[in-house]
Amino acid sequence: MSDIGLSKIEQQPTTLRDVVLERLRDAIIDGVFKPGDRLVERVLCEQLGVSRTVVRETLRYLDAEGLVTHVPNRGPIVSEMSWEDAQQIYDIRLKLETAAAMACARNMTPELADRLTAALATLQHAGQEQAPGALFKAATRFYGLIFEGARHNIAWEIVQRLNGRISRLRILTLTSDNRELPGPQHMQAICTAIIAQDPQAALAAVEEHLREAKSIAHRLLTAPEPV
Repeated sequence: MSDIGLSKIEQQPTTLRDVVLERLRDAIIDGVFKPGDRLVERVLCEQLGVSRTVVRETLRYLDAEGLVTHVPNRGPIVSEMSWEDAQQIYDIRLKLETAAAMACARNMTPELADRLTAALATLQHAGQEQAPGALFKAATRFYGLIFEGARHNIAWEIVQRLNGRISRLRILTLTSDNRELPGPQHMQAICTAIIAQDPQAALAAVEEHLREAKSIAHRLLTAPEPV
């Protein structure tokens, strides 16, 4: 594996594993590592300047998130997303996100409205910059506030367990040029409906966003392989 541009971590804080986890997660989401690429422990240790123990522990976390798969006789590779997996994820998201958006709209406060507006602005900026890692973090923060406002903490725990897979789909669809509305505009519609304390409009906005995202994912994940 050639130099892939992962800078060494010069200082090793107590949260070293978290730093390495974020670096590798971002590298996968940003497309530095492609689906099917091998993740060679020795190379990662050299690139990041950390021990093999830290790298192995990080790879186990990424495996649990669905971003990495351990294949016999090959070792860890970047997971490939199938349409069957994506379809299940969208079905789960539809149930959890519509319920959260409606509950958040009912629980709206001026302070929560300000936080949602600020989170949306960050998301829109990341979308304009076309920075996948920043876009994923901004979208996660935006949805986290919706679930927090809904007081659906258990549902958010479930979403967080799926976040690795969701991130891959989110970047795949939010940055697609072939959309009826740009992804951040869908987020704007969701935010506007929630802040207006209109649960039905929030429901419709989330359903429309996920309907289009699911359609794009289906097209991209079932397209024939180039010859």
